[in-house]
Amino acid sequence: MSMMNLTTPALLFPATSLLLLAYTNRFLVLAQLIRNLQTQDRNDGRDLVIRQILNLRKRIVLTRYMQALGVSSFIMCAVSMFLIFVERDRLAEIFFGISLFLLVLSLTVSLWEIMISTRAIEITLEDMAQKLGSATTNGPRHSSE
Repeated sequence: MSMMNLTTPALLFPATSLLLLAYTNRFLVLAQLIRNLQTQDRNDGRDLVIRQILNLRKRIVLTRYMQALGVSSFIMCAVSMFLIFVERDRLAEIFFGISLFLLVLSLTVSLWEIMISTRAIEITLEDMAQKLGSATTNGPRHSSE
């Protein structure tokens, strides 16, 4: 006798939907960053732009995987619900377990992408600090004295 009913996998639907929406938002931010980088290329140093491009490529690949894993989790959850509906409880439990596993993988990849995105911010901060450092050594000094 199975302890799982139709509401068990249904509980994942809102969470997975919100997760996929968050992933889509992260993708849109990446796309905007890439578009901005194209105009920034003319204004900034080549080294900074190359470092940012490498970082963005990694993030795009990870975003693709986290979206694919999230969608796969959602599909397995729906299959699990269908199997409960047709009274194939053991198979439904297996598909629900797969759904949970895929969701955890998706969240893990998302964490990895977040860690890389913080590195992108560090790269930008390093560049800003270098520019400010050269501006203070080459340009006029303003003092609050």
